[in-house]
Amino acid sequence: MKKVCLTFAALAMVLVSCEQDQNDANLDITQEIQVDMSDFTLLVADDDLAGKSSNAADKCHSMKNLEYRLQKNPGLQKKMYDIEYQTRKAIAMKATNGKGKPGGGGGGGTPPPIYTGPVSIPVVVNIIERSAGNVTQAQINSQIAILNQDFTNNNPRTSNVPSEFAGLVANADITFTLANVVRKVDTRTSWGTNDAMKLSTQGGIDATDTSNFLNIWVCEIGGGILGYAQFPGGSATTDGVVIGTDFFGETAAGGIYGKGRTATHEVGHWLNLRHIWGDGRCRQDDFVADTPTSDGPNYNCPSYPTVNCQSADMTMNYMDYVQDDCMYMFSNGQNDRMRALFVSGGAREGLVN
Repeated sequence: MKKVCLTFAALAMVLVSCEQDQNDANLDITQEIQVDMSDFTLLVADDDLAGKSSNAADKCHSMKNLEYRLQKNPGLQKKMYDIEYQTRKAIAMKATNGKGKPGGGGGGGTPPPIYTGPVSIPVVVNIIERSAGNVTQAQINSQIAILNQDFTNNNPRTSNVPSEFAGLVANADITFTLANVVRKVDTRTSWGTNDAMKLSTQGGIDATDTSNFLNIWVCEIGGGILGYAQFPGGSATTDGVVIGTDFFGETAAGGIYGKGRTATHEVGHWLNLRHIWGDGRCRQDDFVADTPTSDGPNYNCPSYPTVNCQSADMTMNYMDYVQDDCMYMFSNGQNDRMRALFVSGGAREGLVN
């Protein structure tokens, strides 16, 4: 009897020890995935957007459209906060093996916090043109091809990335397929940036199933604006990207912005990327660890290094404002932000599930 009691006592000690180890492990996980949201902001009052060029302009109106959307939908701020929280949590967990220890995400049977498989996104192109056939099929095909180049790290100019950033270049492994083209003729010269082109009730074209398709609207935006996008979390009715007719695909009319990279930039926003300078000069980051802090957008084709905020700007990043031939990379950190959207419960999970 004494021997049996001793055996049970030993077993109890083992169980207590295992329970303590498990509690310690859970504590490690809790500590590892603490999410700091103290720097999160949606809108920043930028008193000098141009920053470095007297001829500069706000080429992308994604942030201005976001401001408009926030005014119309008070619940949008909380929804975008939640998406950002989940994104940061996924990125923090990627650095662990699910046990609070450094390692590859998904170790020990734990699902990876960031989607790791190839992503293929079907695209619906909604064209509102002033005369039928103004936007050619060749132009449409060229845009799809350029998106595929850029999101699979096949831009031929990527070899120009300076050595400082060479190890940060990402292959997002995201491809795009043309699912449908919807055309409409309308003679207006300017659609603006308040989403009228996305609504048939305002003369535009209604979106096609935005949970499962990327919708791109091509029209005359006006005001010298190249394009804008809706960030994850916004209304399904208006979800997608808008590109000015002259800046969609390869077109001579677009000049230095006529090589299709406006769509790459705007799809980046649609996949939760901010401008490389964080839309707030040196005071605000883009929420990506491996992109240097910058004081504002760069234009034209700046030489390397262009130093601001005590570091060289990643001017060749698709999320800057440089001309099309001079942007040719996403960073690994940006890739993590995009891929965090595709996991179960993620804002863009319908595109992979």
